[in-house]
Amino acid sequence: MAEAPAPRPLLPKARRPRPFFPEPGGLALFLNAGDPPLDRFDELALMLDQEGVDCLELAVPFPDSVTDGPVIRRSADRALALGTGLDEVLAAIARVRPYLSRLRIALLADWSHTLKHRDPAGTAADIVAAGADGLLVHALPPRLRAAHLATARAAGLPVVTTCYAQSAPATRAGAAAEATAYLYLVAHYGRSGTAPAAGHAALAGAVAELRAHTTSPIAVGFGVRTSEDAQAVHGTGADAVIVGSAAVARIESALHTGRDPVAELRAFVRSVQPARLTTPHTPRSRP
Repeated sequence: MAEAPAPRPLLPKARRPRPFFPEPGGLALFLNAGDPPLDRFDELALMLDQEGVDCLELAVPFPDSVTDGPVIRRSADRALALGTGLDEVLAAIARVRPYLSRLRIALLADWSHTLKHRDPAGTAADIVAAGADGLLVHALPPRLRAAHLATARAAGLPVVTTCYAQSAPATRAGAAAEATAYLYLVAHYGRSGTAPAAGHAALAGAVAELRAHTTSPIAVGFGVRTSEDAQAVHGTGADAVIVGSAAVARIESALHTGRDPVAELRAFVRSVQPARLTTPHTPRSRP
């Protein structure tokens, strides 16, 4: 008697292209990969997907960032102490990405620490193969920008660009024109975790000016801690708000006090998310 065929494994659904912020009131979170440890990453990403977060700006940790405040720098140090590097981060993304319905992942990588000694074309291909939806290169030397954009375009890798509200007009226009994932408008000069002195509402003029130079979404970050801050950002006409230090601080507090960092981050997300995200999203089931 012939043996019955083995059952087919349950496969993840194919990924369909989707904008980073398809609806008004978008929400992005910045986190360092490896903090909490990568063995919790699947659970964390699926939670963000369920809670309706649009984008996870996921940093490959690097030391001594001059643009980050102490909260994010301590987070990077914890992740680095666990040996978290680009290869480990890409493996974690590849593992969970097929099961995400809403959440998009924008990889943030520092030029000197992570990318400088890697082949650009091969690295871009690896990032795409892992399932990351975009790339933001931190501290990319200006002389390499054109080559970076060309390499990303050839790999089909959307690019996140950045500028400050106080940047020169030509710099702001160039960043807007080059963004193919989204444009990150940094609220003010300084380190992450600090808010602009005039408040986020004062950025409305900068957002309107940038809109004339790009069809990509505009996201605003730095100093967003509460739902009121998020509402002020959305009132500027920006497509999304990026929350970083406040989310990372919640994880740090949970780790130091023995609480579950994923549960703590879920509670934080619910406290800051825009009104249109109050109904939890149902992610794809995993095998």
